[in-house]
Amino acid sequence: MSDDAIVAVALDYFEGWFDGDPARMERALHPELAKRGVVPDGLARTTAARMVELTAEGAGRDEDVGARGIDITVEDVHGEIANVTVRSAVYREYLQLVRTPDGWKIVNALWQAT
Repeated sequence: MSDDAIVAVALDYFEGWFDGDPARMERALHPELAKRGVVPDGLARTTAARMVELTAEGAGRDEDVGARGIDITVEDVHGEIANVTVRSAVYREYLQLVRTPDGWKIVNALWQAT
């Protein structure tokens, strides 16, 4: 089985964020996304709806360093679930995806700034 569809979702998520493309972001996310990030005062929590809003507002464009260095590793795929690590110049993220009737979607994300 090819991991191309999973990689495409991770790229929609990262490139959509940096390009300020809410359609790509929304396409990548499961509506029940649970996203958490390690920040100086604890954990930041974000929903799918808020990620789409922030993307549309250009929050990711403000963080784009140009040379994004996006490296995607699909660690494991088992039936309808997958585990992915994304390394970039800005973030390290551990993504968990689920296969839905609409394709692969990110359902869990844990991130920390690089």
